[in-house]
Amino acid sequence: MTRRIAWYGTAAVIVHTIVNILHALTHVSIPVPVTPSQAVFIVTVILTVPLVAMVLLWTPLSRMGVVLLLVSMLGSLIFGVYNHFIAISPDHISQIPPGNWQLLFQVTAVLLFLTELLGCGVGVWAIQKLRDEERIA
Repeated sequence: MTRRIAWYGTAAVIVHTIVNILHALTHVSIPVPVTPSQAVFIVTVILTVPLVAMVLLWTPLSRMGVVLLLVSMLGSLIFGVYNHFIAISPDHISQIPPGNWQLLFQVTAVLLFLTELLGCGVGVWAIQKLRDEERIA
């Protein structure tokens, strides 16, 4: 079971990271500014922690990896929903000026939502599976 958790978690993180890179490209190209505190959150919680979680999923510290995956994806989900869909700011999908990058920004914002939801789902599923294994053992 632990290998299956590691594979699903890895897939979720890789897809999320690819979408994040594309979305970051739109931020730079449009440009859509981020504050210093947002930049720290993005680099730490949205980009780095999922990668650390992914590595941990393949080690004896896989339980910690599952927790980090869930927490980072949930934090990313809340951050993204607020900034892309709720708060009216230059980062809101309705505020992106028309041009070559507008559609890619909007599509990647939606894809980030979906990949973060997927990451949360994998995290919750993995926690349940690990608990079930503990009960059986």
